[in-house]
Amino acid sequence: MAKHRIFSISVASVYPHYIAKAEKKGRTKAEVDEIFRWLTGYSQQQLESELAQGTNFEDFFAQAPQLNPARSLITGVVCGIRVENIEEPLMRELRYLDKLIDELARGKKMEKILRG
Repeated sequence: MAKHRIFSISVASVYPHYIAKAEKKGRTKAEVDEIFRWLTGYSQQQLESELAQGTNFEDFFAQAPQLNPARSLITGVVCGIRVENIEEPLMRELRYLDKLIDELARGKKMEKILRG
């Protein structure tokens, strides 16, 4: 089976859209970065380095220092699909990220978004 096209897209090409979505709703780039760091274990410096290198989503998640074990608590619908039912592991990681950004844009408190 062919890999989904999104896996080969650079994180840096989508990242500005995440920030724009958050800022349009009064949230900040710092909060978007906090979500990325919480989900993947990257430090801010590592995150910025991955973005600068144009790392694709497949490598970004494969090289993540430590995927947060609490990410399994992320549930709900993204693009009409329940994230907890997605079987392809990489697609699930992408949808976890999408869901967290959606929650940020909807005004949820960071402690709730980060499952604290």
